[in-house]
This record gives sequence, C-alpha cells and structure tokens, in this order.
Amino acid sequence: MIKLGSAGTGGLGYDKGFKEAEKLGCGAFEVEFTYGVKMSNDEAMEIKKLSEKFNVPITSVHAPYYINLASKEKIKIEQSKKRILRSAERCYYLGGKYVVFHAGFYQGRKPEDVYNIIKKQLIDLKNNIKWKNVVLAPETTGKKSQFGSIDELLRLKKEIGISLCVDFAHLKARNNGNVDFEAIIKKLPQKIHAHFSGIEYTEKGERRHKLVDIEEFKFLVKLLKKYNKDINIINESPDIFGDLKKMANFV
Repeated sequence: MIKLGSAGTGGLGYDKGFKEAEKLGCGAFEVEFTYGVKMSNDEAMEIKKLSEKFNVPITSVHAPYYINLASKEKIKIEQSKKRILRSAERCYYLGGKYVVFHAGFYQGRKPEDVYNIIKKQLIDLKNNIKWKNVVLAPETTGKKSQFGSIDELLRLKKEIGISLCVDFAHLKARNNGNVDFEAIIKKLPQKIHAHFSGIEYTEKGERRHKLVDIEEFKFLVKLLKKYNKDINIINESPDIFGDLKKMANFV
C-alpha cells in the first residue's frame, strides 16, 4: 500500500493543513522540527487530537537540521543526541513512529570510520529511547560529503535494528542523477518510510528541492507496486499540497 503525506502544513497551520490533507486523502503526515523542537508535549497531544479529527495520521517527525553524530567535537555529538531524543519524545505524544534525521558528515575521514562512530551513537540513542513504538530513521542524504548512502543505512538497520528514511530525491542528487530506482527498491525492506520531491543538484550533490516530476513519480509508483512495498511517501516539494493533488492520481 502506498500512503501519501505532507511534510508539514505548507504554512497553513495545523487546522487548515490537516483539512487540506484530508481532502487529498493523505494517509501520512510528518511534523517538521527542522529549526528546533519548539513544541511541548501538551501541544503535541493537542495536534494529535486534531490529526485524528481530520483522519490524517501523523507518521513521523523530522528532527532539527543541526545534527552531526560524527562531529569531531564531543559537545556537538551530545547536543545532537539531545535534539534527537527531544524529537523522539514529541513523536510519541504526536502518535508518530519514525524520527527522521540527517546523521552526520564525513569531514575528510574514511567512510568506514565515520560509520563506526555513528553506529556507536545510534546504539546509545536506541538504548535511551523509552517511548513505545518510536524508532530512529536516519535519512539518505543528498551530498557526498554527508553520511547517509542507502547501503550505509541498510547496514545500520541490519546490524543494530533501527529503521531508515529513504529520500528518493536525495539519492538522485547524491549520485548526480545516475540512480537505479529499481535496484534500490528491490533491496529495501517491505515496509518503508520515504520522502519524495523534485531536486536540483550539482556535481557536489543536492542544492534544493523543487516541484515533483510527475513522470518520475509515476515510474517510482510502478516499481513500488511491482515489488508490493508498504510505503509512506512524504512530499517535500515547495508546493506540497499542489503536488500531492497531482501525485494522488497515480497511487
């Protein structure tokens, strides 16, 4: 089953945003904490009630951008972990499951060394998440300087039992457009949390999100149905609801 969802409310606020998502038949929603976790647990519970009123389930939160679990500065690693744990707590009170975040940067080091640093921090985070049904979901990243290739995240899932968020636009940008979506989908787990949008990129990777390429989306949907994937697709384009309206015609 393919469930479409919105990355935030597109500036409409939660009441109007959920109402618009309901109109489009959205079966997922991601709360954005990209610039900081500024929501209390009480506010999270109220937003959960609102999502239930409009029958739009909150599936995930996006933790703040200011995260680097492989920083060369210990204090930045600890601050990053606090931000992830705060996001996880709010995710629980919102009724969500996946805590999405960009895990870190290579900073000139060997990918394997960075992998082991991040793995250690994720094990510690996993052991400190006390909120039932909330799972860590590091996201595939759009720049080669960032940790977060699909193989790195699938390896983490296998070795320490966390989840992942597959951002198809980031994968395209990370590989300068040379991405085999079918090969990727074949090796993904049966149940997936994902992001999708158009993407502008250079040889260094992602520059910015742009409007959805509907033909590309149709191709992706065809592959997801072929391999019978159960997936949430969160739209991150600049015109969230406009693009979701187009995307809904093909799921």
